[in-house]
Amino acid sequence: MSSAGASPHKGLAHSWAVQRRVISALLMREVMTRFGRHNIGFLWLFVEPMMFTLGVTTLWTLTGMNHGSSLPIVPFAITGYSSVLLWRNMPNRCILAITPNLALMYHRNVRVIDIYFARVVLEGVGATISFTMLALIFTAIGWSKLPEDVLQLIGGWLMIAWFGASLAIFLGALSEQYELVEKLWHPSAYLLFPLSGAGFIVDGLPHAAQQYILWLPMVNGVEFVREGYFGASFHAHYDMAYMAVCNMALTIAALAQVRKIGKLVTPE
Repeated sequence: MSSAGASPHKGLAHSWAVQRRVISALLMREVMTRFGRHNIGFLWLFVEPMMFTLGVTTLWTLTGMNHGSSLPIVPFAITGYSSVLLWRNMPNRCILAITPNLALMYHRNVRVIDIYFARVVLEGVGATISFTMLALIFTAIGWSKLPEDVLQLIGGWLMIAWFGASLAIFLGALSEQYELVEKLWHPSAYLLFPLSGAGFIVDGLPHAAQQYILWLPMVNGVEFVREGYFGASFHAHYDMAYMAVCNMALTIAALAQVRKIGKLVTPE
């Protein structure tokens, strides 16, 4: 009885060990393919988003641009544009990701979802390290303060990452069937950028516009993150239950689409 009862647990542990090795190998392969061994190599993973966010922050500071509130411009820009990089870069890496990696499908343990998962993890790690380092650096030089509620900030960050990952996997799987997805995503991403909450606060919008802008899941996430960062000095508007429902629906759609194309992928 004891050996029979232990068998499922051993099988699950073995499957998890195999899955962990597959994802680790794909992550290393992705890092080497994208960044190579030259210059600063792996450091580009978070230096690149840091440069973008730092550039935007510097531009806002020098030009004195108004974001509709009295919040400090540096942490405002960091929370906004780091969040954009978190959800926007994931789809960029997953769209049409399977076709150039068809040779990997020869390996029995490598599946379509593994390739997508490795890419979204890599983008998520890069954006997270970038955000953390910028926040610490600007705090150290006195341009910003530490977050008021770190746990809330982490929770909001994970919700945005969940949204970005599910959107990335859904669009990535869909792009393997319809090439139009790639052509439509890039202009859509540019249109969503100014609507994402990175450069404004919902409380600064007309009351009639506030309920409509919150239909975009990432706006709720950004507002939640900023409330965690600024505390009571920030009047936030969000519905995290709505965002969770959107994320879950998008995740289910993504997994269904991955399962569909998984049956159509033919290794080269």
